[in-house]
Amino acid sequence: MSGMPRPRRHTLYFLDQIREIAPVFLDTEIDMSAVLAHRRTAKHSIVTYVLWSAARVLAAHPDANVALRGRRMARYPTVGGKFTLDKTMSGHRVVLSAVLPDLERASLADIQRQVERFRDGDPDTMPEFAAVRRLHRIPMPLGALLYRLAVRPLRHRPGRMGTFAVTSLGHRPVDGFHSVGGATLTIGLGRSVDRPVVRHGEIVVAPVMRLSLTFDHRAIDGAEAADILADLKQALEEFSADHE
Repeated sequence: MSGMPRPRRHTLYFLDQIREIAPVFLDTEIDMSAVLAHRRTAKHSIVTYVLWSAARVLAAHPDANVALRGRRMARYPTVGGKFTLDKTMSGHRVVLSAVLPDLERASLADIQRQVERFRDGDPDTMPEFAAVRRLHRIPMPLGALLYRLAVRPLRHRPGRMGTFAVTSLGHRPVDGFHSVGGATLTIGLGRSVDRPVVRHGEIVVAPVMRLSLTFDHRAIDGAEAADILADLKQALEEFSADHE
């Protein structure tokens, strides 16, 4: 029997801290025709389009741009988006995350540049992951304590957890999944697959992506979450370069 690999310790600490969330799961299908048409020339990541769109939707729903700790709630004036990364760290495949602040004001190109920097960077040397590397080196009880002290204060939540999270498995044959990303809202992205859809009374083939929304029921109710999901679906299906 072997112990927990050091590069996976931060995941263990994270999972321990999100136990208090009361998750409820919604999902829908998105016609990605407009996004993919723009992507043919822009070459942006699907995650970039979702971060950009979701930030603007959440800015229009300030009651959901919140975080809880116990019975205390904090409301935030800006939107921070966390996204996950499939990386290799110290020789182990791990999940890491990065938080992009003030996304409601960021351009699509700005978001893409930041996504690429984290996607292509080496987590063993990037300064943004220095704290994670320190957690891997210290004994687990101390690491768990330091992680808890870092993420629990509500004033630190937007920078550590984001006010919403995006995670994607769309690069693999995964149609849909639900995840809890530590924020009030977590968006899960599956793959885009050609499927029959109805447009103006006719059946056509279109690229369809399953999108899930996990929400913390302590913070918002299902009606608000459903409105957010509907607005996000509309933002992606009606995406236009004119909206940037």
